[in-house]
Amino acid sequence: MSKLWQKTTNVNQLVEDFTVGRDREFDRQMAAFDVLGSLAHTRMLQSINLMSTEDLELVQAELKNIYKEIADGDFVIEDNVEDVHSQVELMLTRRIGEAGKKIHSGRSRNDQVLVDLKLFFRHELQQVVVETENLFKQLIKLSEKHKDVLLPGYTHLQVAMPSSFGLWFGAYAESLADDLELVLAAYKITNKNPLGSAAGYGSSFPLNRTLTTQLLGFESLNYNVVYAQMGRGKTERIIAQALSSVAATLAKMAMDQCLYLSQNFAFVSYPENLTTGSSIMPHKKNPDVWEIMRGKCNRLQALPNDVAMMTTNLPSGYHRELQLLKELLFPAFTELKNCLHMATFMLQNIEVKTNILDDPKYAYLFSVEEVNKQVLDGVPFRDAYKQVGLAIEQGNFNPEKTVNHTHEGSIGNPGNEHISAAFNELLSNFKFDKVEQAVNKLVE
Repeated sequence: MSKLWQKTTNVNQLVEDFTVGRDREFDRQMAAFDVLGSLAHTRMLQSINLMSTEDLELVQAELKNIYKEIADGDFVIEDNVEDVHSQVELMLTRRIGEAGKKIHSGRSRNDQVLVDLKLFFRHELQQVVVETENLFKQLIKLSEKHKDVLLPGYTHLQVAMPSSFGLWFGAYAESLADDLELVLAAYKITNKNPLGSAAGYGSSFPLNRTLTTQLLGFESLNYNVVYAQMGRGKTERIIAQALSSVAATLAKMAMDQCLYLSQNFAFVSYPENLTTGSSIMPHKKNPDVWEIMRGKCNRLQALPNDVAMMTTNLPSGYHRELQLLKELLFPAFTELKNCLHMATFMLQNIEVKTNILDDPKYAYLFSVEEVNKQVLDGVPFRDAYKQVGLAIEQGNFNPEKTVNHTHEGSIGNPGNEHISAAFNELLSNFKFDKVEQAVNKLVE
């Protein structure tokens, strides 16, 4: 197997297979980002006279060809090649000769992997944000559309007080806004350039790390070279926290959907082609999408602990088990994006039931409303509470089934405009345009 570090001794095949594991599988997902890192790095090498202008032109042109091949789905890591970094360098050397061998000056595979991961994570977090924004907008839309449709609110799974579909949908929108705070924190920590830290102790070459930071569209750089390497594992841990927070919101919403779709509640419904049936019970309309989403998102909530257990007792410097973090994070991005996308799709087809509270079993929802009416008429709260409680005990409770909630965040004033403003303010802090401009300029 072709390796960047190979000298004369061949590694035992059993050791080879065990240590490489699934790395090459996940490396294919980083191929485009490996090329971006090399495009920036070689331009920096030329700026400090470690690569001639002629060699740079050859390397840049061929790297852009490889980048296009990756985009077109024509890139493979050959069976006898260890990883994506080896494959790209091998392709360059085959196609342009000696110039291809010069691209690794001033960097180690350690910081090459780090910059690939940072670029990959940055891209994936952007996609998570896009899917989160789509779901957020759908929830706000539904909240506004159904803001006057009442449904029961529960505590301890017992009928408690009146709520509304406006509050229900809007609650999950605001939850996503808070989740986005964590995603933004993860993005900011991800969006720092580790390139130039080499194996974790810098380089005797006069590298211009600020230049590669600008070329790759990073907001800043990891200054301390030891910390740049220590950041591997820490970055993943923070990302895992952000992903698990979004997943927790989705899992709770999925559970509500499963309850509300059951015949005992029957608050919402979906077209028949979005549910599944039973092999024995002809009447069944199972909420399989929401159940699978609940399971996937519950599993994603274990992600921070999985990452922590992989990295908790590691000292500074690089350690080989760090590659196993790819097996945790890469599929997690795919799972969460799929769940966000499916949640948006399902909610685009949801139907809500009106007049739910006309059912007599929900009469007690209005007990607090009755207490508050008496208090507004001058009755002390504790006396009003006792009078309404006595009426319920004696079977004489016959409330008016209306609500008049006006304070911020209540049924009549859910505050969606403020929630949307906060969400949009968070979105503006990601600065995706800056990143896209930098990447487009690199590959144009």
